[in-house]
Amino acid sequence: MRIHFIAIGGAVMHNLAISLAEQGHQVTGSDDQIVEPSRSRLLKAGLLPAQLGWFSDKITEDIDAVILGMHAEENNPELKAAQELGIKIYSFPEFIHELSANKTRVVIAGTYGKTTIMSMVMHVLKALDRDFDYLVGAQLEGFDSLVKLTAHNKIILIEGDEYYASAIDHRSKFHLFHPNIALISGIDWNETRTNISKEDYLSLFDSFISTIVPKGTLIYNKDSAILRDIVEQTLDCKINRHGYKMPEYSINKGVTYLHNGEERIPLQVFGKLNLSNIAGAYTVCEWLGVKRTDFYKAIVSFQSSIRYLEFVASVNGSVVYQDFLFSPYKLRTSIHAVKEQFPGQGLVTIMELNPYDVLNENFLDQYASSMDESDHAVVLVNKDSIKDKNILLNTLESDIKQVFNHKNFVFLTDLNALEGYLESFKSLGFNLLFMVSPKHNTMNIVSFSDKFFKNF
Repeated sequence: MRIHFIAIGGAVMHNLAISLAEQGHQVTGSDDQIVEPSRSRLLKAGLLPAQLGWFSDKITEDIDAVILGMHAEENNPELKAAQELGIKIYSFPEFIHELSANKTRVVIAGTYGKTTIMSMVMHVLKALDRDFDYLVGAQLEGFDSLVKLTAHNKIILIEGDEYYASAIDHRSKFHLFHPNIALISGIDWNETRTNISKEDYLSLFDSFISTIVPKGTLIYNKDSAILRDIVEQTLDCKINRHGYKMPEYSINKGVTYLHNGEERIPLQVFGKLNLSNIAGAYTVCEWLGVKRTDFYKAIVSFQSSIRYLEFVASVNGSVVYQDFLFSPYKLRTSIHAVKEQFPGQGLVTIMELNPYDVLNENFLDQYASSMDESDHAVVLVNKDSIKDKNILLNTLESDIKQVFNHKNFVFLTDLNALEGYLESFKSLGFNLLFMVSPKHNTMNIVSFSDKFFKNF
């Protein structure tokens, strides 16, 4: 096929383009901005556009398909030209579904945990020498690409999110895959992260369940009350339903052990979210024919391949972790996980908030008392990341302190102050947890970890 990518520089798009070119398809593409690592990868594959920008004359009648990326807008000149010529236009989820029509499609969805569950399933299958195709949303350790597509593999694992497919297709991406096996890890509506109502957000998952092929399988987290309610409302769907719950576990000398009858299986990850994700990953693998003993043997060597309670450094028994700050729920569960894992240690939690988010009263209020379990709580709102100099952070300090309502609370507005705080803190007997937004982080965490260890 001759395939043209509009917005080829996207994380998934450039990986998909390279994969298709490796299979022998004729691939071209355009974009008005291509950054690393996309640029180097496209250059190496011989797919880097000679010139940045959109060029309608690139769209010719001999093109079999156009794949439209999220970055491209509805008035894109190449898109307009493709529409005028009647060329088939796909969003990348549509194209993935077409290429995987004869495969067993496993789609992992949910507000949180889907990338971790994907990485666990991929880790286990790889350890067992089972080949598979995949589409994942983040670079995972042990895998060179976000996309792998072959003609021969019988299984494809897909990370499915609820955001719309393209500028001209506002269906959710995960509605387009039509899974044979689907997993939903949990649902957590947050008005500051979504532009739709709670009712509409929940209906996306209701609709996702209805896209599972007849006699397919839904795997779902029974510990999520919202999700249980949604599953109960879809009983007319002719599918299998397999719920999973938090497994039994224990902690001994800083190691979490998963219980399998009398057997105790040591893990390299910890925290209830990770344990729940392991239960979900096991259930997926079970439906793919993996034996229980083989799964547990493989999961022992799994380390977090994305920033979920990711180890940073350790000195004299004190440990530093970093984690993504997606929501107040994630903040609370991550703090609890570290405290539970190291009950004899104190905890300092440092979180950075986007200054523009802090100005939103609804955003701030949802963090009320969210750091209670941490022994020391530090909130950084970096004034140097503010473009509008009329915003005065000092006037917000009392509001922020009132929201968190923590006895050992520190509010900081620059990195020098944070450096001074860490250097002066007597860290013996304390662990440190950095909570950072995936879209806003001005901290050099490795450098700040060194400062923390200076004053034992």
